[in-house]
Amino acid sequence: MGNRHEETLDPDDWSEARAVAHEIVDFAVGHLSGVRGRPVWQEMPADIRAAFDQPLPQGPTPLIEVFRAVSDTLLRYPMGNIHPRFWGWYMGSGNFTGALGDFLAAIDGSNLGGGNTAAAAVDRQVVNWLKSMMGFPDSASGTLTSGGSMANMVALTVARNAMAGVDVRLEGVTSLPRPLRFYASDQAHSCHQKAMETLGLGSRALRLVPSDGDFRMSIAALDAAIAEDRAAGWRPACVIATAGTTNTGAMDDLRAIAAICRREGLWFHVDGCIGALIRIAPRNRLLVDGIETADSIALDPHKWLHTPFEAGCALVRDRDRHFNTFTLHGDYLEEKPRGLASGEFLADYGFELSRGFKALKIWMSLKEQGAGKFGRLIDQNIAQGAYLTDLVTAEPSLELMAPTAINIVCFRYLGAGGDEAHLKALNTEIMLRIQEAGTAVPSDTTVHGRHCLRVAINNHRTRAEDIDLLVREVVRIGHAVEAEVAMATHA
Repeated sequence: MGNRHEETLDPDDWSEARAVAHEIVDFAVGHLSGVRGRPVWQEMPADIRAAFDQPLPQGPTPLIEVFRAVSDTLLRYPMGNIHPRFWGWYMGSGNFTGALGDFLAAIDGSNLGGGNTAAAAVDRQVVNWLKSMMGFPDSASGTLTSGGSMANMVALTVARNAMAGVDVRLEGVTSLPRPLRFYASDQAHSCHQKAMETLGLGSRALRLVPSDGDFRMSIAALDAAIAEDRAAGWRPACVIATAGTTNTGAMDDLRAIAAICRREGLWFHVDGCIGALIRIAPRNRLLVDGIETADSIALDPHKWLHTPFEAGCALVRDRDRHFNTFTLHGDYLEEKPRGLASGEFLADYGFELSRGFKALKIWMSLKEQGAGKFGRLIDQNIAQGAYLTDLVTAEPSLELMAPTAINIVCFRYLGAGGDEAHLKALNTEIMLRIQEAGTAVPSDTTVHGRHCLRVAINNHRTRAEDIDLLVREVVRIGHAVEAEVAMATHA
């Protein structure tokens, strides 16, 4: 190379980098400790939005200026899910230790595809801890994923291959002697249809079973569907039970579904991305009784373990079936008895070869707090869901739209009443005004054809006073909107 200058991304002055890093950490502490005093969400002004349209930088910018740009734009207009009054959809609220874990994982820089590394050992340990939480045996396997959709995809791929009756990896789905049928409640998450389509089975392979009055899968309807499909030439393969539906938080009867799967010889999968971790909650763990008998489970640490996004997990009881579904090594990736390429390859249990070190943020949070703390926080959120339900039922202008099974409460402002179109417009306006004011973030949904507000309380920062405020604001804004409509009508 002679006298040629060789570049690096490392700073010329590490002391300057250290000073900026300290400022970033100080900012982060202030950002989290002061979160309650800020709006939950706010619309970006035009000048801030325009900042994200700037062209690709060709030259350098000092790190301190780069951080200023982040703190002045991005971090002033977040989604808001770390805020104690963010209850939209189903988001985790993160935690500071987990954020430090993400930083340290990036500093470590390991690729978690496999290899004889400490990072891989941490990954395996976290999976083992999650197996323990679910009551799975030590012989079971698992893999960390980006989230619930991918965790379900991993598990359902194993189920497809196990139940196919042919070597799907070799022959493909066109070799199936009979089309496979998977069953899920009509309240199940849409990721299961996407999985069926991606697995080459088609959306018709997923039969949605009617739910009962409490939005749980009807056991009688499941029994009838399996019998009907066998007679029609389908091969019933797997029942997907939901432990915590996205719409209402309903909990399918896991014991009853497990019994049907044993009797019929079907794979028993539990989509527990919302509710599986209730198993560590001392007061409510019986809500997921039977989950420990599943053939596979999907769960999300970035929900009720409050891991910063993203972190999901697929657990499979039969390690050999799991391994045989995904293992594949090219000439460039031979396993060795010693050295860096020795030991178990984590990529043999999922789709990804390049894998981030997401285990560390889970590991550090569990080490710091202990599983018991997270279990109590789950109980706390479920109690807060019951508290909100009581406030709704006690307020004449509000209407509860579904039974509250865990921490998801569906309700609407009824006010003076009206047809469904009027009530949808009214409640949508209430929701948008609450969001735009930065007061709180509820979301909305449709339950049995009726639109309503939806509040999912899985936030470790939420207090009873926040729930009181939400109810007051829904009622206040509802009255105000109705008054505005009345004035406009009579103008």
